[in-house]
Amino acid sequence: MAIEAALVVPLLIMFLCLAIAGGRLVTSGSKIDAAAEDAAREASIHRTVAAAQDAAHAAATETLTDQGITCASTSVAVNAGGLAVPVGQVGTVTVTVTCTVSLSDLLLPMPGTRTLTSTATSVVDQYRQRED
Repeated sequence: MAIEAALVVPLLIMFLCLAIAGGRLVTSGSKIDAAAEDAAREASIHRTVAAAQDAAHAAATETLTDQGITCASTSVAVNAGGLAVPVGQVGTVTVTVTCTVSLSDLLLPMPGTRTLTSTATSVVDQYRQRED
């Protein structure tokens, strides 16, 4: 009986640790989704492309910090083409947030990183004044 336990218990512990690590990756992905959504909404309420890009970067950074995500590298890509459509027409702003998270801060010290990406789109108010 002791031999079986000596073989099975370490495998169960390793499986449990892998399940926890997988859960933490899924949770991190959800937090990056939230950062992309916040950045897209923030960009969509600005009138100029430059202001929209600055606001999206700031919103994504703030959300990631508030959510407790530490990225080894972060990029925020903003497609603010919807700000160029004429007033009265619907435009959209799309933001893609990419975050590289280290696997070493999970339950077990694991080498490597994982790059998580999320894209969100927000509608620009069709009657809001835009850049000339």
